[in-house]
Amino acid sequence: MTGFLDTLDPAAAALSAISVLGFGIYLLLLNRSTSLIRTIAKTVAVGALAGLALQAGGPMLLVLALALSALGDAFLAHEGDGAFLGGLGSFLAAHIAYAVLFFSSGPGMTAAALPGLMAVVVFAIAMGSLMVRRAGPLALPVAAYVLAIAGMGLGGVTLGGMVLSGVALFMASDAILGSEKFLMAGTSPLRRISGPAVWLLYYAGQLLITLGLLA
Repeated sequence: MTGFLDTLDPAAAALSAISVLGFGIYLLLLNRSTSLIRTIAKTVAVGALAGLALQAGGPMLLVLALALSALGDAFLAHEGDGAFLGGLGSFLAAHIAYAVLFFSSGPGMTAAALPGLMAVVVFAIAMGSLMVRRAGPLALPVAAYVLAIAGMGLGGVTLGGMVLSGVALFMASDAILGSEKFLMAGTSPLRRISGPAVWLLYYAGQLLITLGLLA
């Protein structure tokens, strides 16, 4: 990773700085009401990573997954079921793009990857059973989303290293976000830390996946 960062040209360095700036601004505005600058900051954080991947000549599926994630962030910067479904659909497509990329880039299913593969399956079953039962009319899209993120997780296991670390953080972020939406009471004190935790884990996960595939 250090070698990649040391070779950044001015354009790539600018995109990296914009991404970090968007991350920081959104973190500061996380608990504020919806606004244009809040939405832009959230979208730019990962959108700039898509630009970085494109500028660095990274895989087009990586660019696509990051761009879809940025679109999902734009939706989720707003409240309501419509915004949630828009974000869910965008991230579902992003997870599918990641899964295809990981499986096509890695060595595939090996005996060494078996513990990680089993952990992903257990995570998906536990997360799915909890979320789908509480999702009501959103049960089917939520179930599809859980399957997509499980596919991404399985693909990440086949690559290992920094990419797998990023995938694990991404999945942890999704688990907390799903708990916020379907399991936590609206007055739960855990919401004070769950929002920042989701954003920190999610951004760190996307950053590690990006750097792991570009380094």
